Amino acid sequence: MLCGIDEAGRGPIAGPLVVAGVVINKEIKGLNDSKILSEKKREALFPLIIENSFYHIVFTDAKTIDEKGLSACLKNSITEIMFNLKKNANEFLMDGNTSFGIQTLQHKIKADATVAEVSAASILAKVSRDRYMCEISENYPLYNFHKHKGYGTKAHVELIKEHGRCDEHRYTFRLKALDEDIQGIQKSLF
Repeated sequence: MLCGIDEAGRGPIAGPLVVAGVVINKEIKGLNDSKILSEKKREALFPLIIENSFYHIVFTDAKTIDEKGLSACLKNSITEIMFNLKKNANEFLMDGNTSFGIQTLQHKIKADATVAEVSAASILAKVSRDRYMCEISENYPLYNFHKHKGYGTKAHVELIKEHGRCDEHRYTFRLKALDEDIQGIQKSLF
């Protein structure tokens, strides 16, 4: 059995990294790369994936990403998924161009659009992350996380200029629009 793995939240400047692994045990129609599907379609597929698969979802918060780095957080998440789904899968396939040094992990570019298990993982990761960003938006009303989901949109950057960053922001992600010095940011953190 194949376990597909994909992530959401590699590039945003706020919010968690979310990595999902999925082993499908019953056919699910309509799967595709979560970025191609509408929010409505992703939300409709989410419970179908949950009901018809073995899955594991890992959240890594912004503070941990700042402390350990994105690649280490991705590797830790993948390792956790592989450990938790090893009874259900004998092959693991990650979307993208690297196996993060994990010997038993295969990788394939655009697997999220061509391999059902990776498409399903893509959807679980994206929906889980988007829901989280909407939930925390109430606690951080100055940032409108429910609108941009933590990505570096012009509106989000303007809000950071006005209010500074909060604890959901990744301080090590440098913003050219703010003319930030990454070394200065890192020194102040550690």
